[in-house]
Amino acid sequence: MPEQQFEDLNSGFIQELFEQYLRAPESVDPAWRALFEHTPEKLESSPVVQRVRELYPGAANGGNGAPAGAPAEAAAPSQQLLGAVAAAMALVKAHRMHGHLAARLDPLGSEPPGDPALEPERLEPRLTLELQAQVPARVLRVHVPGETLADALPLLRETYCGTMAYEIEHISRHEERVWLRTAIESGRFRTPLDEDERRMLLRRLTEVEGMERYLRRAFLGQKQFSIEGLDAMVPMLDQAIELAAKDGARDVVIGMAHRGRLNVLAHTVGRPYDVIIREFEGERQLEAVGSDPEGGSGDVKYHLGAEGLRHTEAGEVTVRLASNPSHLEYVNPVVEGETRAVQTDHKVAQVDHDPKRALAILIHGDAAFPGQGVVAETLNLENLPGYSTGGTLHLIANNQIGFTTDPEEARSTRYSSDLAKGFDIPIVHVNADDAEAAIFSIRLAMAYRERFRKDFVVDLVGYRRFGHNEGDEPGYTQPLMYKTIESHPSLREQYAARLVEESVVTEEQAAEPDEAMQSAMRQAHEQLKASIEAGTSPQQKEKERIGRGSDVPIETAVDAAILRDLNEQLLAVPEGFTVHPKLVKQLERRRETLGEAGGIDWAQAEGLAFGSLVVAGTPIRLTGQDTERGTFSHRHLVLHDYENGNVYTPLAHLPAASAPVQVYNSPLSEVAAVGFEYGYSVACPAALVLWEAQFGDFVNSAQVMVDQFIVSGLSKWHQSSRLTLLLPHGYEGNGPEHSSARLERFMQLAAQENIRIVNCTTAAQYFHVLRRQALHPKARPLVLLTPKGLLRLKESTSKLDDLGGGSFRQMLDDARLDEEGRRRAGRLVLCSGKVYYDIVGHATHQEAQGVAVARLEQIYPFPVAAYDELLSRYPNITELIWAQEEPQNMGAWRAIRHRLEEGLPDEVRLRYVGRPWRASPSEGYPTAHALEQDRIAREALAVY
Repeated sequence: MPEQQFEDLNSGFIQELFEQYLRAPESVDPAWRALFEHTPEKLESSPVVQRVRELYPGAANGGNGAPAGAPAEAAAPSQQLLGAVAAAMALVKAHRMHGHLAARLDPLGSEPPGDPALEPERLEPRLTLELQAQVPARVLRVHVPGETLADALPLLRETYCGTMAYEIEHISRHEERVWLRTAIESGRFRTPLDEDERRMLLRRLTEVEGMERYLRRAFLGQKQFSIEGLDAMVPMLDQAIELAAKDGARDVVIGMAHRGRLNVLAHTVGRPYDVIIREFEGERQLEAVGSDPEGGSGDVKYHLGAEGLRHTEAGEVTVRLASNPSHLEYVNPVVEGETRAVQTDHKVAQVDHDPKRALAILIHGDAAFPGQGVVAETLNLENLPGYSTGGTLHLIANNQIGFTTDPEEARSTRYSSDLAKGFDIPIVHVNADDAEAAIFSIRLAMAYRERFRKDFVVDLVGYRRFGHNEGDEPGYTQPLMYKTIESHPSLREQYAARLVEESVVTEEQAAEPDEAMQSAMRQAHEQLKASIEAGTSPQQKEKERIGRGSDVPIETAVDAAILRDLNEQLLAVPEGFTVHPKLVKQLERRRETLGEAGGIDWAQAEGLAFGSLVVAGTPIRLTGQDTERGTFSHRHLVLHDYENGNVYTPLAHLPAASAPVQVYNSPLSEVAAVGFEYGYSVACPAALVLWEAQFGDFVNSAQVMVDQFIVSGLSKWHQSSRLTLLLPHGYEGNGPEHSSARLERFMQLAAQENIRIVNCTTAAQYFHVLRRQALHPKARPLVLLTPKGLLRLKESTSKLDDLGGGSFRQMLDDARLDEEGRRRAGRLVLCSGKVYYDIVGHATHQEAQGVAVARLEQIYPFPVAAYDELLSRYPNITELIWAQEEPQNMGAWRAIRHRLEEGLPDEVRLRYVGRPWRASPSEGYPTAHALEQDRIAREALAVY
């Protein structure tokens, strides 16, 4: 009988099955047939039997109600037994759905709430042992051993209500539910550890606890954010890495916050004890870490990332722990991006993504998992094209407390893991004091990932032995919990006692690893102190100096013949592919623009830049909100067949391509989408990775990613990236939220040449800056303010020669003026971006005598030399105007004013023209916008 029929077992189902049996006994499952052929001593009224009586009157008094042809022994089943089967089915379903409510998950011993549906005596009829013994286990479709319910029920209860509990019935795919039920109930992932494995586990738990204990004694009061209470997490990671390697992984990328991080660094990544101790000593001895006023700021020890090589039975695996700020879960999408990059082969022309190559592990906090929106955004990436990593292992480090906040104050759900249910993710809860069960949970999780390539959540329910940090007194706010914790033995103590009791080790053997661990820590510490005192401590390797050499010249021009060939290839589609009729002319026009008249627009310049990079071996990854077509219907990198909906990306099929191209529409998300691309760019520094906002101000939803990763990662962690943010920017009467990319925020964050900020005004400039970003030896993030109206503005287009020669220019002078005109100019207007065209296109521009209008294309790093050269061409100006669309407290003005003043002669006055100080970026009405733009242009040109 198909498994689907057992999804909703009830008496109605049994009635239908019995009627089928009466019509054709051989068509019924043998187990059910055996049950129906049970001869009852007494028939009592019930809906099931009543229905049988109505159909077969011969059964009214317990007679043989079988139809002609049915076996003589076929009698109407006993109401009691049929009711017992229905009740047994309900009991099985209750254990699968609600068994977790009765599970022993809390190491501190709190009573589980339970559920009446799990109690046989509360069902109707009462499932007595006698009745349980009459119900065949086979008809219940359970996978625990036993012939009857009486045999199976204790095993079922132990499976679902023990120190492991499962939430799987919310999963929508039938195949996955059945696989999980079978795996859980059969116990094939709960095969007991052999004695050697148990001794190894004890040694690992001893290392975990011993390190924490030594650091706490040696560095009293210093923060370490101890793992204690969740010690099983380290052997769980050991198991996950082993199984990932067996599945083909050669990289594991881990993301986590501070709790237990030092222990993971030491025992999972493999960072030597003396290196970790050095971080503690560094707080008292500056020479232990060194200082460099031109270098980075560094970061606290429990934020730093690391990389190590682990040996597994299946081969060597590189384990990376991603650097993470205090913003807890925000590392999640970064890890996903790094993992996706590692899983992708960037040395072949077509996208080759294999999720077996790497595993992502995210260690969450129990308060942060439901509390931080970035978690939901990251979970949403699980099955999306271009974002999936083939299943992430989510491990919730469940302290049962936040900093001082109890669960009932922190979430509206019973479990911290409940968010995952909305994403069809299986959940296992496991008692952190059952080390072997914790390992079994990882076996199940990794087998599920291998089978379905999807995420899995393990909720490790433990406690926090000390306060939020080592200087905190938790008893102030959780006095009862911490009275219990004070007398609660550690996991190592419990497990050692268990192994001694079971004669796996002697008491002396149980104590030996602890003594060895303390000795190893003490020896590493003493050697480090001796080397510091002697001045021979090993220095950290030479790191990249911040803020030097970011403007080295880069060859960005591409031979015109190559560009012509690329242009044709980008316009080619497969035979039989029908381009949308409205789009045909728009694409065909890209052939004409390579002629003398020019007209290469933004989208065409971008495609040629990407194509030239791909054929030279630079991978391209472009994602964003409606990016395939382009928010403003200008790009059309991905074409959709007008007749059948098939898609084709010409850029991904260039004949000479030697690197892959990835173009994807991102989810309507900012923080996770930007974090993902940042992680991807870090893990694949050779690629040009770009993320595009639908409108530039949307990036403010990803401000944490900008602040904590993109602009500061180099300074804090020496982590470079060439991530490029494409942010549509420009005031065109679309209201406050569709005008400004919040340039002022990026300018405030710009220092030590940590990022590049560019606001192009021509297609050629865009072409060259993209190529410069991809080819620059100093990788830096690029904030690129992109236009809306300029995408189709004739004046902003370029000619083939502009792309085939020259390079990106940080400033553009007034091309209308010759040398004599510049000498006569008394006013120089300097602006950036789209407002330039508003000024020079104003009706009064021709009347403005002695006024020059120049453009600042690179806003940061401010091009000092180019600015000085520009000023030298205007020896007679008395006034420099900085003109911008943004309010005076926004845009570039406040950040670059000092730069503008530094290069000016004393007799030249610097003046601001733009919107006054405002709380909102722009007007909400088109008419008000037009009046303000007109005023700015008139004032800049001194025409009133």
